[in-house]
Amino acid sequence: MTRIISLTALVAALAASSAARPSPHTHVVHEKRGAISARWGDAMRVRPDADMHVKIGLSQSNLHRGHDMLMDVSDPSSENYGKFWTEDEVHDMFAPSDESVSAVKHWLASSGIHEIRITHSDNKGWLAFIASGNELENLLHTDFYEYVDSETGDKAIATEQYHVPKHIQEHIDYINPGIRLPYLRKRGAEARSKRSSISKIYKPPQTRPAPKFGPMSANTTGCDKLITPDCVAALYNIPPVSVTPSPNNSLGIFEEGDYYAQSDLDSFFTRFPSYKIPNGTAPTPAFIDGAKAPQQYAGGESNLDFMLAYPIIYPQNITLFQTDDSYYAAGYSEGFFNTFLDAIDGSYCTSCYAGECGNDPKDPVYPDTNSTSGYKGKLMCGTYKPTNVISVSYGGAEDAVPQYYYERQCNEFMKLGLRGVSIFFSSGDSGVASRNGCLGNSTIFNPGWPASCPYITSVGATKLPENRTVTDPEVAANDPAGHPYSSAYATGGGFSNIFGIPDYQADAVANYFEKHNPPYPYYNGSKLGENGGLYNRSGRGYPDVSANGDNIAVYVNGESSFSGGTSASSPIFASIVNRIIDERIAAGKSGPLGFLNPILYKNADAFNDITEGTNSGCGTDGFSTAPGWDPVTGLGTPNYPKLKEVLLNA
Repeated sequence: MTRIISLTALVAALAASSAARPSPHTHVVHEKRGAISARWGDAMRVRPDADMHVKIGLSQSNLHRGHDMLMDVSDPSSENYGKFWTEDEVHDMFAPSDESVSAVKHWLASSGIHEIRITHSDNKGWLAFIASGNELENLLHTDFYEYVDSETGDKAIATEQYHVPKHIQEHIDYINPGIRLPYLRKRGAEARSKRSSISKIYKPPQTRPAPKFGPMSANTTGCDKLITPDCVAALYNIPPVSVTPSPNNSLGIFEEGDYYAQSDLDSFFTRFPSYKIPNGTAPTPAFIDGAKAPQQYAGGESNLDFMLAYPIIYPQNITLFQTDDSYYAAGYSEGFFNTFLDAIDGSYCTSCYAGECGNDPKDPVYPDTNSTSGYKGKLMCGTYKPTNVISVSYGGAEDAVPQYYYERQCNEFMKLGLRGVSIFFSSGDSGVASRNGCLGNSTIFNPGWPASCPYITSVGATKLPENRTVTDPEVAANDPAGHPYSSAYATGGGFSNIFGIPDYQADAVANYFEKHNPPYPYYNGSKLGENGGLYNRSGRGYPDVSANGDNIAVYVNGESSFSGGTSASSPIFASIVNRIIDERIAAGKSGPLGFLNPILYKNADAFNDITEGTNSGCGTDGFSTAPGWDPVTGLGTPNYPKLKEVLLNA
């Protein structure tokens, strides 16, 4: 019987066969692709004379030393504490070595691609050149094919695997074109109507109508029902601002796909006149890749961040890092945070790590040709100086992005810490799970991203239970569905599946396991769910600290509302730290505090310990709070006078 094979299937089979062709014994496979989507079809061999724009990402230097170098400037017991690096010093430390540049250039020249054809990027991370299809295939001992996306018609050039000389492999991270195919996008209308599963993961569980209060004077009664600025100040002993704010100390707040409304801010300022925040007060824009704000109709996230931060820090300034044009910000791309990191560190635009160089296929592409209103400028690289403190209330789960994507971002947070930047992330709103759900058979706990990165300060959420006052202890935020939000909400916390326990929290985590051992089976290391384990006992624990995140008073689209989530906790804690930096500057000290976790874990007495509550999820009660650090509320909530004393004297 004659067997009929489709042309597409035949070409694909031939492509796989030729891509795996033998290579010299002097070479090794550098990257090999797994299965690809059936949408990538009609593969046609690249013409021998086709122009191939090639980029070789050179391996960064000294990443293995990054942790120790960060601890050297972040640990108060170090003689180099607070001696932060310049941007150029950071770039030079992690740039590819001269040895790598020389070795790769020599290999290219010996293969017929002479140095005169090669461009070396300004930040030293890339070697780029144009080669014919035949030259590139001979260089990498593989065959390249042009694939076509059957749904959108998008084209992409790739191979199944490629080879490099054994002695060159350590100097190269990634070659493009290589094995990767772009992220599969949806057609225009469908793409714009469906938000990404990654974008805005940490959003308030929901807002709900609140009583229409008039102007309020200082009042801390009823804080168990409505958390106002006065309640926040009373809970954490935050005094009125007493020093002249430094013009060089603006609080940074990140937003994407969500926008504040000035009219809502003005309504909020009017409602709480004791803070004397004039109508029209607004953040300084740091718009990234075509972003715009404010907008007439607000999102709950941006309003929440600013309505919590301004009463704590005013008259300090806020810098708004608003990212991406409306097309990408609406959820078109799965990429997240990379354009933000590009904009505050130009080296991130082209740096390489674990196979990702520059933009990942998941990231927005600029100039934006997918939308008539898209940003037509070049991708912003190093456009803005990062502020001393940055608060981010967005994120997802560790399994939401590839491990290399997360690790590269986490390394960037390490580099920002070396430069003196303090970065706070919300810990998530789904307890030991995530909005992506649980792992394995839906029982294994799913850690948060970037909340579990060891180089940021992760902030969990607390609440003031009914019938308690601001002088009573808070508890872990954990609200079942319908009480009061339509969806369940529990403060995020747990242990990373990617990062090990960092030294600065090793004693705290060991104490928790020794004295308050969770009642769940666990696994150690990277084998998910081994022996029926539900969490990785050898992983980085989070959150590090907490702040209130429930029943928060806000205005959204002209209406007074309640809101909640760890989205509230991060800007509260970040605002407190930014206030203390102004106190340091006024006292004649250097302002930036950099990566805070080492000093925070050494000064647990500066926190209000939370010992009541859990963070349920994955069909369990989750972890339990306990005296000392715990994976529900971390070290606890801030006590402003005590934290100020610690950080002022550091």
